Amino acid sequence: MTQISNPAELWDAVVARNRKFDGALYYGVSTTSIYCRPSCPSRRPKPENVQFFFDPESAERAGFRACLRCKPRELRSSGKLELVRNVCRAVEKNVDSPLPMKQLGAELKMNPGTLDRAFKHSTGITIKQYAEARRLSLFKTALRFRRDVTSAIYEAGYNSSSRVYEHSNERLGMTPAAYVKGGFGMRIRYAIAPYSAGRALLAVTEKGICGVKLGNDPARLVRELEGEYPKAELVHSGGELREWMSNLLRRLEGEVELPELPIDVRATAFQRRVYEELKRIPAGETRTYSQIAKNLGGESGRRAVARACATNNVAVFIPCHRVVRSDGGMGGYRWGLDRKENLLAREREKSEKN
Repeated sequence: MTQISNPAELWDAVVARNRKFDGALYYGVSTTSIYCRPSCPSRRPKPENVQFFFDPESAERAGFRACLRCKPRELRSSGKLELVRNVCRAVEKNVDSPLPMKQLGAELKMNPGTLDRAFKHSTGITIKQYAEARRLSLFKTALRFRRDVTSAIYEAGYNSSSRVYEHSNERLGMTPAAYVKGGFGMRIRYAIAPYSAGRALLAVTEKGICGVKLGNDPARLVRELEGEYPKAELVHSGGELREWMSNLLRRLEGEVELPELPIDVRATAFQRRVYEELKRIPAGETRTYSQIAKNLGGESGRRAVARACATNNVAVFIPCHRVVRSDGGMGGYRWGLDRKENLLAREREKSEKN
């Protein structure tokens, strides 16, 4: 079974019709109520209409029916796949309430720690993360089809609204009310340009920069932006954003003595504190996740700092690439470790010359 590590990889598997993920991943399309295997030859849906599942039963309980073209239920089973499916079934039955690992282990006759490690080895995420993802998926679906946020909160199994709003920016990229609108009424200009390590997309609202995306495929960068703001008016404005894009490209080549540009980011209070710490790190230098957590008083820990870095939508302007692991490893980077290493090397080179 192929290991799944993050939502971007799930979507990439669907776009590429990657057969390696067949049996480990299924996707449902809300506009057709059909679920498929990644290699399905059908037309690719819009990312905002897709939900991911690890077994057919979960997809069917969510209201989807099997595709008649790719026939996802006819895949061969395996021991690892059955374990994943059993866990998913248990989570689905208890999605409206917490499922203690001790109870789950007893139900599946496995040590809870061993069970969680086996699930993560097969899927790339923990059982708790899967349960949270399913609850969030239900919440998103309810938001799209219900009239009010409160109904969606409780239908998705959340015990209170405070927990949803506390983490809404991190999980949805915006408040629940704004997510319902899908960016409705917003006008976002964007531009794409090449640089030494690939392509860069810059997205700007009337208030400032709302997104920086790095990659090799311009079309994929635009799809990611569309997925974040499905109802916004997206306007390709290369000429209008020439100076802004020049500022970004020079930063990507290691320059830092540049004019500051306004930023329009939706972030929690904690995320903003992390971002301010990141901006204090001198160009070409690095700090560890633990050091950042300590500077913030240590109340949240390195994992919370890592999550804040992972949800940074304006790469380079907020320099999350300057944060590394305590053992000296690069750690994670949304746009690839090669780009992270390249950017740090260029910043060091420019700093040494100055």
